[in-house]
Amino acid sequence: MPINLSEIREFISALAQTDITELTLKSDDFELTVRKDVTSKATIAAVSVPQEPAQVVQSVIQPVAAPPVTAQENIPGPLERNYVPVTSPMVGTFYRAPAPEEPPFVAVNDRIRTGQVLCIIEAMKLMNDIESEVSGQVMEILVSNGEPVEYGQTLMWVKPD
Repeated sequence: MPINLSEIREFISALAQTDITELTLKSDDFELTVRKDVTSKATIAAVSVPQEPAQVVQSVIQPVAAPPVTAQENIPGPLERNYVPVTSPMVGTFYRAPAPEEPPFVAVNDRIRTGQVLCIIEAMKLMNDIESEVSGQVMEILVSNGEPVEYGQTLMWVKPD
C-alpha cells in the first residue's frame, strides 16, 4: 500500500481536534505513531515503512484548546512570587550530594548564602559545583538526584532575602 502523505496530514489534523494523546496504527506495509503533547505547541508524527529504508514524516499539529483553569491553577507561580531560579550552566547529570552516602547540599526550606554550593552537575566525568548567586531560602527543588539536565534548565527556586 503506497503512503499518501496528504491523507496522513488529514488524519493527523483530525486527531489534533480530539482528546486522544497517542495513537499507533500498524499494518504489513507501514506503522504510524502519533503522540500529542498538550503542553507544547507542536507534535511530531513518525511513519516507518519496513520494506523500504525507514522514512520519517514530520508534521506540525495545531494544539488543542487548553482545559479550563481551575481555582488551584490560579496559585501564583515562582516568577509571580519573585523567586530566583537556579539554572544549570551546562548539560550533565544533577547530583544533590557530594557522594551517594552523604547528605544533600540543600533541602527545601533551607536557608542559603551567596556562594554556597547547592548541587553538582557532572559533565564529561567532571564534577562542577553549582553555587548560589543569592542568599535566601530554597523554596523548591525541581530535579531528582541522578537526573540528566539541559543547559539553562531550572534546577531549583530560591526566595531571596
